Order: sequence, then structure tokens, then C-alpha cells
Amino acid sequence: MLQVDIDARDSATVITPRGRLTMVSARDFRETVTDVIQKGGGSVVVIDLSQTDFVDSSGVGALVSCLSSARQAGGDLRLASPSDQVSMVLGLTNLDRVLRPRPSVEEALRD
Repeated sequence: MLQVDIDARDSATVITPRGRLTMVSARDFRETVTDVIQKGGGSVVVIDLSQTDFVDSSGVGALVSCLSSARQAGGDLRLASPSDQVSMVLGLTNLDRVLRPRPSVEEALRD
């Protein structure tokens, strides 16, 4: 089961999914992030993937959908601290070029 922590900051929100972002959890995760974006969770949403052990294609689809929602709302979505498995999946799908993961939350907030 995926747990999601939400940390609202001044001009950004950091969302930390804990566990596996898979077909089972992707829809709820996407709805949670979209809800934060719609409620004005800052112009930047950072997804801290340091606690995410595994992502499958549904999880990647949820991340892309969240990016689209953030941009439609006039903001941005950034990934931070992906695990080796998550980095590999993003690289294999070439989504690391679109989602451009940062090594840390702090760096993602600075960009």
C-alpha cells in the first residue's frame, strides 16, 4: 500500500509517496496530487521519490498525468531523489528527459 505525505511550503508543495507506485496505487496517487494542484498548492509541486521502492508503467503514467495537470494550472511538477529502480524506468522510457529528476528536494525547489 502506498502512503503519501504532503508538506506545504511557501511557494511549493513536496509530496512524498512511500512504497510502490503501481497499477494498484497510481489512480489514488494521481488524484491526491491533482487535488493539491487544484487547491493551489504553490506554483511548484515536487514529488520526492526517495521513499518510493518501485514504479511500474501505471505509476509512470500517473507522474506524467500529474505533470500535465501542474502545467495546465500554470505551475510545474518536479521529481526529486529517485531510487535506482525509478531512475532506470524513467531512463528506459526516455521520460527522464521530460520529468528531469533532480538529486534532492532542495535542488528541485531551487530550479
